[in-house]
Amino acid sequence: MLHSLQSRLDRLAPAGQPSGPLDNAARTEAAGLRVLVVGLGYVGLPLLALLHEAGFSVVGFDIDAGKCEALKRGENYLPHLGADLARGFVGSSRFEAVASEEGLRRLAGSGRSFDVAIICVPTPLGPHNEPDLQFVHRTGEMLGRVGVAGTLVILESTSFPGTTRHELLPALQRTSSTPLVVGQNVLIAFSPEREDPGRRDYSIRTTPKLVGGLDDASTRAAVAVYRRAIEQVVAVSSAEVAEASKVFENVFRCVNIALVNELKTIMDAMGINVWEVIEAASTKPFGFMPFYPGPGLGGHCIPIDPFYLTWKAKEFKVPARFIEIAGEVNNAMPHYVIHKVTSALNDRMKATHGSRVLVLGLAYKPDIADTRESPSYELIELLMDLGAHVDYSDPFVPYTKPVRKYSLDLRSVTLTPENVAGYDCVLISTNHSAFDYAMLASHARLVVDTRNAMKPFAQAMGDRLVRA
Repeated sequence: MLHSLQSRLDRLAPAGQPSGPLDNAARTEAAGLRVLVVGLGYVGLPLLALLHEAGFSVVGFDIDAGKCEALKRGENYLPHLGADLARGFVGSSRFEAVASEEGLRRLAGSGRSFDVAIICVPTPLGPHNEPDLQFVHRTGEMLGRVGVAGTLVILESTSFPGTTRHELLPALQRTSSTPLVVGQNVLIAFSPEREDPGRRDYSIRTTPKLVGGLDDASTRAAVAVYRRAIEQVVAVSSAEVAEASKVFENVFRCVNIALVNELKTIMDAMGINVWEVIEAASTKPFGFMPFYPGPGLGGHCIPIDPFYLTWKAKEFKVPARFIEIAGEVNNAMPHYVIHKVTSALNDRMKATHGSRVLVLGLAYKPDIADTRESPSYELIELLMDLGAHVDYSDPFVPYTKPVRKYSLDLRSVTLTPENVAGYDCVLISTNHSAFDYAMLASHARLVVDTRNAMKPFAQAMGDRLVRA
């Protein structure tokens, strides 16, 4: 059974054949392979669409039945991916979406199970910054019950080195009715997601894809699947190398952002514009890479993934000092920003208590609706704790939903000259391009800017503009 799968994958992507559009023979072979994608969020949904476009038969699984129903109607619930993303699913004989284990069992019972399962579930942190792998464990146990003998299982969810071998594999084995042995009746690999919502210069198709298996056969099989949809697939020697590479990518960004955030506080104390410093340093054509300060870290990757490595390092009694210090610096940024707000209000003879503050941007980065781990939530809560009346404005997020740490129950305020003039302070947390910064410069009493968005108006605004 496993030999049959490997043979079909080898025919799909013959050795030496470049990635690219499928010829008729390869497209027929791809259509005969059913790929299950578990978790249809920011990682799983674009992958599902890409694999379907590449010719595979695909099954999307998510416990949110609303997502599955939306996809069946051809509706995309992640706006930054574009309205057309899901339209190809409508009427396609190569697409199905299910929201329960029973639904997967029905597919298996009708002889339409899956050959490849790709896991794209969340890997959050627990209350003490410890890894929370409950979704990986539950998914592994579900797939074990449904049956994975003779299949290829790929984990894309970011985690510490060893997760695929020591967490996912045992979860599959716990519930499988057939004893699972890697390389004999199941193939297992790790291939880290590299999603960056809103990015325009790279897509999931054009971003190189790392693949590392629990054995060579697993690596080869996973490479064959991804090569039919992604331009460049890079095989590494093991799942642990692929896992460590993903965590290192995010640690690299975390540490460098912490460095520039700390530099911001130093330059501010010296009366120097840190943004101008970075711009000046960026003129060096070698040996320097610009990173930019902000109000704190957002998104799933940088605020969370480095702590997976620090936690795992403790098992080996190895300190991760740089990562832990970077986390401390970045986690302190919202408090630094609030200090700048309270100081600016105080300079205008106003207490924070009772002041009206408008936070611009709830999403964690510009021009998307993704609010995962957004520092705006903490900024709003800190201001409320100080007694301020706080609203927010975000054209991509019309109202707040409960998230991991916060439940604010707020609705976005429309930006008008009259509304802006009614606030004691406007705090720019996310620099969406849709915001009318010229209008803000003309009508805001005070702007505290964490993103250098008001740079063109700095001279005209004078002391009404405070950089944070």
